[in-house]
Amino acid sequence: GLLIGLAFPGDSLLFIAGLAASGSASALLNGVHLSPVGLFIGAPLAVITGSQLGHFIGAKYGRKLFDRRDGRFFTQARVTSTEKWLNKYGIGKAIVLARFIPFIRTLINPMCGVVGISARKFFIWNSIGAVIWTEAVISLGFILGEKLKGSVDKYLLPIIAIIVIASLAPIALEVIREVRTKRHLS
Repeated sequence: GLLIGLAFPGDSLLFIAGLAASGSASALLNGVHLSPVGLFIGAPLAVITGSQLGHFIGAKYGRKLFDRRDGRFFTQARVTSTEKWLNKYGIGKAIVLARFIPFIRTLINPMCGVVGISARKFFIWNSIGAVIWTEAVISLGFILGEKLKGSVDKYLLPIIAIIVIASLAPIALEVIREVRTKRHLS
């Protein structure tokens, strides 16, 4: 949920954590085995906490950053586009769907604070999105690990590649739509 999360591939990490909690974990990870219960409870709590902190930082300090002259990362255009995106999809849907889109899932938290979404409303939608996202991705890894006992290592890299491609696809589609819209308006 913090901006340092931009550097971490959340989907693939959660997927691998699900694998590490499955029966295939010991063979795949040299005896390392994560607790499934701890993972399924701890991951959503960590995501919710980090995202709430991002929202708090955005609410407390974000406006000051965006009120300055436009910088490399902090621009009035970003605030405007976030508000447009939140209005287009609705706050709840936007926050939940943002969980499934890399980069957006990290940036949406402070931006929701900047645009003035209440901490309570953000907490509700953030919690729903965090639980759905973490449990779904971890479950995929866990189930696959259980089904492919002994041969999961052979499929791991292609599966992670598919996850990365699938998680970047929404960004690519949105960029294509924006380019087409700009061409159409020109």
